[in-house]
This record gives sequence, C-alpha cells and structure tokens, in this order.
Amino acid sequence: MACGAALAALTAPAAGARPLEDAGPAPAGAERPGRGGAGLAGAHWALKDPGTPQVRFRGLAAVSRRTAWLAGTGGTVLRTTDGGAGWRNVSPPGAAGLQFRDVEAFDARRAVVLAIGEGEASRVYRTADGGTTWTESFRNTDPKAFYDCLAFSDPRHGLALSDPVDGRFRLLSTADGGRSWRVLPSDGMPPALDGEAGFAASGQCLVTSGPRDVWLATGGGAHARVLHSADRGLTWTAADTPIPAGDPAKGAFALAFRDRTHGIAVGGDYRPDQPSPHDAAVTADGGRTWRPAAVQPPAYRSGAAWIPHSRGAALAVGPAGTDLTTDGGRGWRTIDTGSYDTVACAPDLGCWAAGEQGRVARLDR
Repeated sequence: MACGAALAALTAPAAGARPLEDAGPAPAGAERPGRGGAGLAGAHWALKDPGTPQVRFRGLAAVSRRTAWLAGTGGTVLRTTDGGAGWRNVSPPGAAGLQFRDVEAFDARRAVVLAIGEGEASRVYRTADGGTTWTESFRNTDPKAFYDCLAFSDPRHGLALSDPVDGRFRLLSTADGGRSWRVLPSDGMPPALDGEAGFAASGQCLVTSGPRDVWLATGGGAHARVLHSADRGLTWTAADTPIPAGDPAKGAFALAFRDRTHGIAVGGDYRPDQPSPHDAAVTADGGRTWRPAAVQPPAYRSGAAWIPHSRGAALAVGPAGTDLTTDGGRGWRTIDTGSYDTVACAPDLGCWAAGEQGRVARLDR
C-alpha cells in the first residue's frame, strides 16, 4: 500500500495545549531566543476556531498574520483575512467527497488546492477570486498514480508529487500558476525503492527554495530518503536520511528548507501506539547528506516550518505536540501538547498550525 493511501484514514485523539513560554529549559547546545529565536520566549499558540470540528485540516497556506487558507476532509477549503477571527467557507462546488491535503496560496485571492487519492480522486483546483469560483485544472486518469503534495517556487511555477508509477516518482509541472499541468518525463528520476512512497500528511513532502530547487521526502522503503532537483524537477539525486523506514507507516513525512543548503526533515511512525525514535534530521549541504538531530522530538512529527528572519528557529508539529528548535534543527524541545498535523509561516512572522477536529491556531506573542 502506498504511504499516502495508508495515511488517508489515520485519526488520532486531540490533546491539550500549554503556552510556549512554559516549555522548560532548552536542550544542551541549543541557541537561546535572541540568537536563533529572538522574541520567541513569550510566544504561544492561540486557537482560532473555524467552527468545523468534523474536518481534519492537513493543508495549510500562511499568507500573513491576517490571511491563511485551510484545506481538509470533506472537500473543505476555508479562508481568513482577519487573523482567524472569522472564516469563510470557500470550498469548490461538488468537492464534498474529496480529501484535500495541500493548499498553496499566493495572496488572499489566488490559491491552488490538491485532492489526494487513487485514480480520479487526485485532482487540482485553482481560484483567482478568493474562492468565489474554482476551476478544476487537473484530474488524474492513471489508476497507478496517487498524488500527495504540491509546491510552488513562485506564483507561476509549481509541481505536484505522485507516488511511484512504473518504478519512479511522478511529477506534474505548471508554468502558469496552476491553470494547466503536464507530466514531467521520468528519465532523470532515480528508481524508487520497493514500497517507497510519499506521505500525504501535511502538504510538506514536496518543498522548494528559490526559483529552481525542489526536494521530496519518502518513506515505506528500506530507507527514508530525500530526493533533490536543481532544475525544477527534471533531474534528481537521492540521499538516505537517518529517519527509520522499512514499513508503510514509517519514514520522512515533511521537509522545510531555510535556503538552498539548510534543511530539516521530520517524521517517524504515525501509528499512535508505536514509538518514533530518530524522527528528525538536518542537512547543511542542500540535502546531499543528513545527520540525526542531537536532541530529538519525543514523538512522530508530520509538519515543519522555519520561522522567518531567524538563523535557526523552526517548528515541528504532530498529533502529540509542537517542538521548537533554535539551533537549526540540532536540538528540539516540546513547547505545546496540542494536536496539529501541519504548520506554516509567512514572511511577516504569521505562523499558523492546523489539524484534526477543526483545530487551527496562530502563533501569538
């Protein structure tokens, strides 16, 4: 079973939350706020209830502190433009049976959402008017494909990742902001490992940095790997990570890159009754090599995001809580025990998180 398919029905109980400033001491060697995480000492997740407890949000786009988009189960897409005080349901008509797992937004009006699933369940929709109208710009017709994640390097150029088809990961490409898509040739893609696939857990199994660099994270195979392309998805190289794999429930679930060289990977085993040792790794050479974090998150993490304007601060989230690093991913400490699946930060330091039972929060200070 593909990793994305195995995760499609996953649920986990929600947990309580506590403020970030009550998290306790940082791990040895971690930078203190003021170096890698200036201004974070009093930060905390502030819940922004959208009134949709039946929806699990794994797709999240942070445009700013005021504007964010959510995508989730039941074909649901929500948007706020007032910092989460109010949410507008802008779901595409006729999408109630779809599972939205990723949303990429460029501003309050333009967004692209991905529905996952086998065959025609994998679709892409685009809006240019804040969700008032939508256009279905791609519907998968290959029964062997299962799309997991979207990523854009700018408002025109984007990619969508499918689990392997005929032994290689498949990518869609757009050069017009998601209006049209084409399947890229697979000649430059390394062969997939047996059982290897991506995880449709947080919309972060495929990420970009700059105009041409793209990375994808894998699990399910003998090794959890990160594949890198420096030419918008035409050719790729693969590197093993120290995150355990070897099972459809285990591997690297999410990536975040601060620039072309500095990146973090998080994951583990998504089954709530299984431990997840060695669930975070870091690279300083663009993903050519990965090393384990010296101090690991205590449980599986499905999403990650760098905090803007910081050399070393980043967040990792999962059903069991949120962790903070202030030293570039070498050391992590738990700062909140609420359940979140995905996290994203905007350039104005608007960081958002979302997950099960309609749970949405913004990082406030």
